[in-house]
Amino acid sequence: MNIQCKRVYDPAEKTDGYRVLVDRLWPRGVKKTDLVFNEWNKALTPSTDLRKAFHAESIDFNHFSEQYRAELSQQQQEGKRLADIARQQTVTLLYGAKNTQQNHALVLAEWLRQW
Repeated sequence: MNIQCKRVYDPAEKTDGYRVLVDRLWPRGVKKTDLVFNEWNKALTPSTDLRKAFHAESIDFNHFSEQYRAELSQQQQEGKRLADIARQQTVTLLYGAKNTQQNHALVLAEWLRQW
């Protein structure tokens, strides 16, 4: 299973395979006609409250990750669908966050790899 994470602001590459936008909000400064993606999956994004708490630094990344995994546990069917795609081809999770070391796409990728 090949799942990778990439910022939406990075150029699309042939090796990206199936590109999935995994942000609840459309990324700032990106025209919808300019972003190369196969689907926009809002079901597998953090809830608005969790996202806001993390960005406001009310919770740290470990706490955010735990709560996000709990939310993902309610999306088993959608997770399995995306994991099945990743068994057939590369799946690239697209996110807009500036922090490339601590973001929800990394947590989601790890969760999907467990299928």
